[in-house]
Amino acid sequence: MQQQNEPVLNTAAVPSMRRAGKWTALLLTAFFIGLIYLAYRLITQSAFYMAKSGAATYGKVVDRTGDVLFDGTQPLSNYGWGQFADVGNLIGDTSGQMSNTIVAKNIGLLANYSFTYGNNAGTTVLETTLLHSANRAVSNAFGMKNGTAIAYNWKTGEVPVCVSRPCVDIAQGYDNLAAMPEGSLLCKAFYPTVPGSTQKVSTLLAAYESAGVEKINTLQYECTGSWTNPNGDDIHCHAEFGHGVQDLAAAFANSCNPYFAQLVQSGNVPLSDIIRTYQHMGYAVNGSEADSFDLNGITIQPGSTTLTNKDEFETEWGALGQGKTLVSPYQLMLFQGAVANGTGSAVKPYLLRSRTAPDGKVSSLASTQYTSQMFTPVAAQAVQDVMTKNAANNYSLVLGGYTCGVKSGTAQIKRTDKSYENSFLVGYCLDESCPVAFCVMIEEREQWDVTAAQIVRVLLDSLNGQIGG
Repeated sequence: MQQQNEPVLNTAAVPSMRRAGKWTALLLTAFFIGLIYLAYRLITQSAFYMAKSGAATYGKVVDRTGDVLFDGTQPLSNYGWGQFADVGNLIGDTSGQMSNTIVAKNIGLLANYSFTYGNNAGTTVLETTLLHSANRAVSNAFGMKNGTAIAYNWKTGEVPVCVSRPCVDIAQGYDNLAAMPEGSLLCKAFYPTVPGSTQKVSTLLAAYESAGVEKINTLQYECTGSWTNPNGDDIHCHAEFGHGVQDLAAAFANSCNPYFAQLVQSGNVPLSDIIRTYQHMGYAVNGSEADSFDLNGITIQPGSTTLTNKDEFETEWGALGQGKTLVSPYQLMLFQGAVANGTGSAVKPYLLRSRTAPDGKVSSLASTQYTSQMFTPVAAQAVQDVMTKNAANNYSLVLGGYTCGVKSGTAQIKRTDKSYENSFLVGYCLDESCPVAFCVMIEEREQWDVTAAQIVRVLLDSLNGQIGG
């Protein structure tokens, strides 16, 4: 009898089972990766979560020499009068009254907590790039005036000076908050304002990029005290009887509105080219988007303007730093850094140098990074030549022996309750002992008040030899 063959056993898994196995393996892999990431977050971000829980105590913020700028380990009243009066609205505190400050934006770093040793294992210390003695000197130089001054090392990115007046003294608390002068809780260096004729630096950069250095430097326009554009609108000069026929160097030194208005309107520099350069520099133009700036967590809104028709007053006025043009002193300073180094790309400013953890471990927080290309090296060098010549010819007496480049500006401010003028000086110092870019703004300045150039001189003297890059 023929033997019947036994059926062959198929040991291969069906396709659905194979797919299930692969998904199980992927899920397990993702699970273990998630566990590793969670452990990493717990270890590296534990101080942040502890700070947010309200259970942490806090350490100190110090300047580059160890001088205390905030102390969470003892009552601030234990310090001498005025210890924090020049840096309160920049450094901040843990009260929650100010949100755009070093302390508020880096609260996790300041917590006296480590994953290994727990809470109160020691004192955290955040070392900043600031030089407190220089900030105090610059703040005092304002006298009775309000405003702001900010400077950074254009070689390294360190910010040694950032003053804003009026300034809250955090040691005095906030019981009299309603009586504090307007702006006491804000660092004005970080907020857009009308830049006045300092905007002519941006317009000149655009002109050089568009038409070339040789052509722009030889263009001549006449100033008779005012100039009427094709629409019949007048652009007035601060010189009642004008400056006569000028080339670029003379018009820049004279800060002549009619000259720069004619430069914008003439077509020698197409408006589209000005818009493009402005956007590369970080302006939001005609409602376009622009990225905000970040300074160790502190947010600075980008500059903005409206440029729609070269023949219209609003566009010409905006290119001169009035009308709808707004830009922060921080951003104006950043432009100067890119001019000073001659590349058109600036080293990014930073305020935090290092953190000493409660267990004594020191971690560097300094990071040298660069902005994107804002303008060409050719334009940067050409503007540097113009600004350096302007300083040598018109500011050498007040600025002393420093090799600087500067541009002044007067911003006309109109509010519902009053009108006034803010005075600016932007620029840089090229000396090896003092490589800084700066912006100084004095609010509501009158002719008998301290000048921005005098404040810059105090700034340079206070930093000379202290921050060499």
